[in-house]
Amino acid sequence: MTWNRRQLLRGGLGVGAILLVAACSDGGDAGGPARRGGTLRVGALGTAARIERDPHANLSNDSDFLITSLVYDALTVPGGNPNVAPRLAGKWEPDAERRRWTFTLAEGATFHNGTPVTSEDVVWSLRRLRSVGGASKMPVAEADITADGPNRVVLAVPQPNTQLPLLVRLMTFTVEKDTTDFTKAVGTGPFRLESYQGGNARLVRNESWHGPAPLLDAIEVTMFESVTALGNAVLGGQIDLASNVGAIAGRTAEGRGDLRVVRRGNDTMLGVAMRTSDGPFADPRVRTALRLGVDRAALVNQVHSGYGTVANDILGTADPVYDTTIAQRTRDTERAATLLREAGFDTGRTYPFLTKAEAPGEVESAKVIATQLADIGVKLDVVTQESNTFYDQTWLTAPLYTVSWGTNDSTLFYADKLMSAASNRNETAFKDPGFDAATAKALAALNDSEYAQATHEVQRIQYDRGGYLVWGMADGIDIASSRVNDLPTLGGFARVQLERAWLSS
Repeated sequence: MTWNRRQLLRGGLGVGAILLVAACSDGGDAGGPARRGGTLRVGALGTAARIERDPHANLSNDSDFLITSLVYDALTVPGGNPNVAPRLAGKWEPDAERRRWTFTLAEGATFHNGTPVTSEDVVWSLRRLRSVGGASKMPVAEADITADGPNRVVLAVPQPNTQLPLLVRLMTFTVEKDTTDFTKAVGTGPFRLESYQGGNARLVRNESWHGPAPLLDAIEVTMFESVTALGNAVLGGQIDLASNVGAIAGRTAEGRGDLRVVRRGNDTMLGVAMRTSDGPFADPRVRTALRLGVDRAALVNQVHSGYGTVANDILGTADPVYDTTIAQRTRDTERAATLLREAGFDTGRTYPFLTKAEAPGEVESAKVIATQLADIGVKLDVVTQESNTFYDQTWLTAPLYTVSWGTNDSTLFYADKLMSAASNRNETAFKDPGFDAATAKALAALNDSEYAQATHEVQRIQYDRGGYLVWGMADGIDIASSRVNDLPTLGGFARVQLERAWLSS
């Protein structure tokens, strides 16, 4: 799965996988101890034309990514607090400069054929990931991925980077060295592939998994080509779990005793990129006016059907070091209009507001924002573009356009990738020496206190003079049978971590 605008890694630092998973799962309504046995029937979105079985290739189907994540182990996976948990890597530690990270493999890790996992397997897999998937999936150069003995792997980067354990989450699937045929899917994960046909798979419990033993006997994954079909399947009892099915199905399922709606907070951000370097929104007073002109609660209710929360113009809302002391912006149309006058903003013009039908509710959000901002004298013409046209002509260059991002648990990740002056994905053309200095300090932090202080400075600068209007966060919505327990509740791709799920009788 490539690093793109919608699909990001979730990450941080972490230990104690079983406690972390237990803390970040939906306990359900079983009212008793966890039960071993049973087959969980899961539905996930995908299309036949995009089926992919190579774990290092572009896994654009949710169904493919779910299967891959259960069959293969990545080095690390999403956690809550801290936001990175161990998987194939049982622990990791940096050198004094945060440039050389050593990952120690989990004790007892073996492939499904019984062969022990070695550092050579991991090095080969990570180098292949870099070759097949590119720097977006493996942020370390091939030559800087090396073995240090039979069970340690060293990843080296040219600049200090406290985020490296986060950057290797979920995508760094390990296969046996020299593997080129993935039809048998010999991994190290909690489930083994028993059968596969046309994007659908049956996975059975890996009794030899190095982690806590899964409780389910099997997981059956069925691919659905539309969210409507996926929702109807769980509403009709054909599957036990509809993964990432959305708000419409969630509203339908609410109140039914045989179903539960699992809300995974901070799943997706819909927002606005305002160009800061030039053009009509370059004055920070104008950008603040737009932020004050929107009604965030109304946007969450209208666009996300209430399945979400208001946000505060900072990316990374689920980060354990997210600064909750920064005052929550609320609508103030008088102050907004005053700021526009002070900045000399031309309210006689109509400004294009570009959007695309990519994330659910994105086009609708643009229309609601345009209506709301008319109250402060800002006239916007909402223009919906085809996705390819948007990325060819609008993204990174237009004065005002919608953006959508997932997996929002690292403020520093977004700061470094989207807002630093050197980034090639700088959506708002933001160049701020103070911001870059704070980002660099956080990336090189030597302790938790220094890290928190630097990331808080990053967030305050983004809040005060950054280029994003982040009005709200959408929940990820899964629908499950009332028999399904301990499902993931973290946002983003943490939804694929089903190894602790179980079925009550």
